[in-house]
Amino acid sequence: MPYLQLDVNGHHAAENKQRLAKRMAENYAAMMNVDIRRISVAIRECGDGAVWRTVDGEPVPVSVLMLDIRRGRSPALRMDVGKRLIADCVECLGLREDRLNVEFTQHSGDEMYHPTLGGYSPEWTADES
Repeated sequence: MPYLQLDVNGHHAAENKQRLAKRMAENYAAMMNVDIRRISVAIRECGDGAVWRTVDGEPVPVSVLMLDIRRGRSPALRMDVGKRLIADCVECLGLREDRLNVEFTQHSGDEMYHPTLGGYSPEWTADES
């Protein structure tokens, strides 16, 4: 943990997905004050016409970014991180900002196990947010 999961329509070049994964991990680590080695990024290409949202009464293709994060991060920090990662998705994959949603799922440190990094994620304090 954290686990950043992006569901997209269509297909994207591997080098663009790698660039996005690197940029998202770097920005997330810096903004959320976490060890970058704990971050996993998934870019799921769901195929054409796989992810939809209704806009003006009609289904339109969209993307969804799910962020499994540490519990207790402030709403302002979550919004800033969401905006930054959306900008990364727009720049690296050409996604439309108005067609990309961000959802947060919050977890405590004992819900994130990393065997190579010593087990559970360390707890953090509110002043780290």
